[in-house]
Amino acid sequence: MERKVKTPCVGVCSTVFGDQVCRGCKRFHHEVIEWNGYTDVQKETVWNRLESLKVLIMKSKIFIENQVLLQSKLDSLKISYYDKVDPYCWVFDLIKQASQSINDLSEFGLKPLFEPDVELVELKRLIEEELFTLSDAHYQRYFALEDNYRV
Repeated sequence: MERKVKTPCVGVCSTVFGDQVCRGCKRFHHEVIEWNGYTDVQKETVWNRLESLKVLIMKSKIFIENQVLLQSKLDSLKISYYDKVDPYCWVFDLIKQASQSINDLSEFGLKPLFEPDVELVELKRLIEEELFTLSDAHYQRYFALEDNYRV
């Protein structure tokens, strides 16, 4: 199955304001600018990096107890997810898309690994912030020095 979404863009681009990492989609500024010229392999490399960070984040926050139930509930609620990636990416998408309407994660076959008084809306904010922080750290480690040499 091909990705339904052709770009990680979420329509909130901060690279136009000078950010090296987009606060919306978490791609690097050069990836945003050059995306339409990328090969499928280059695009998949970007997707894979973003997805691996999402898995890392979500595994520290939530445990998937029943993947079949999770997928069934996502389908029944028409929450979009890409079925070819790690199911923890599905959990990321669930929290991002439905944090205001979910009351009980166990209904999705999920077990929270965070304090019970943390609201899902707050969890959504925290995971977005953590994804940005990790993306920025990755950029600083592997690309920022390279940018300094281009000037």
